[in-house]
Amino acid sequence: MSLKPSVGNPQHHSSALSKVPSHRARGAGNLTALNDPELKHTLNQSPETNDEHSGSLITVLIAVGANLIIAIAKTVAAFMTGSASMIAEAAHSWADAGNGTLLIVAEKKSVKPADKSHPLGYGKESYVWSMIAAFGVFTAGSIVSIYTGIKEWNATESETNYTIAFIVLAVAFVLEGFSLIQAYRQSKKHGEALDISALGYVVDTSNPTLRGVFFEDLAAVIGLVVAAAAMGMHAYTGEAYWDALGSIIVGLLLGVVAIFLISRNRDFLVGYRVTDRMHEYVLSELLNHPDIDSVSYLHLEWVGPKKIFMVAAVDIAGNQKEEHIAQKFEEIENLFRDNAVFQEAILTLSVPNADVLVLSDNSLKI
Repeated sequence: MSLKPSVGNPQHHSSALSKVPSHRARGAGNLTALNDPELKHTLNQSPETNDEHSGSLITVLIAVGANLIIAIAKTVAAFMTGSASMIAEAAHSWADAGNGTLLIVAEKKSVKPADKSHPLGYGKESYVWSMIAAFGVFTAGSIVSIYTGIKEWNATESETNYTIAFIVLAVAFVLEGFSLIQAYRQSKKHGEALDISALGYVVDTSNPTLRGVFFEDLAAVIGLVVAAAAMGMHAYTGEAYWDALGSIIVGLLLGVVAIFLISRNRDFLVGYRVTDRMHEYVLSELLNHPDIDSVSYLHLEWVGPKKIFMVAAVDIAGNQKEEHIAQKFEEIENLFRDNAVFQEAILTLSVPNADVLVLSDNSLKI
């Protein structure tokens, strides 16, 4: 039974890790110093959490500004040239601009503090709005582009001057490239702390905003190259289907990106567990606590960007009275809550004779 199923406390949740001493011996009652780069990056959330949040917001704002300018320019070029590839690119940029706005909403809503109606906070709002944005890429970008390409496949050939279109694509490539570099640098910065690549970080991160901007910008840059090549082949061969083919390829590219982003947001919405490395670290911290003899159950789940919900069943050392156990639970729970990455931590008593969890042979030694 749970003796102290605590409700989220905003005061605990907002505590900075600087309040936690950097080292403890066994039994000191504080979280251990972190020597592992992955755990250090994930758990040392002061000031890295604020830095990553502000960095993500700046990345989105840059992407939205670039996409608005590009969308207007592409729309003008599309009307002037009638190019199917340019129409697809215009739809792509308008979709990206709208999606960027949704990602800003996601950033703002996900940082609301926990309250009575949402004791685990509003972190999953980020995945909801990011998924809506991904659907926007699929509908406004992918479907429109593929439809335009199919419609224009057998279009009658006409004299077309693509000069203005190539100029717009070149400017768009510079702006989209700048936005992509900003997202890449942020991913690379955090990936280096985990000893993984920027791409590996952006795929696995619990931050959907950064992932959305990165892959949408990557698709945009690739799409610009495809559109330029398609219009170039149209101008060179005089065959209109090249332009239509470019539109279809851009649409398929956007569809793949959208499905991937939808899938990743779905993973986190339905409950995505932390890495084995993180699981081992938290288990070791529980087992190292002087008041805990064993752990029979440990659940660690992402409930928002850089926010973990923990539930553990433990066996308390000695034959302590119920009120003493409740007090010990509260103290241990608060140790984790004082680390900003833990949205909530709840302990319960293990059932008698329950199988206990043990650290793996290659577990983190602290």
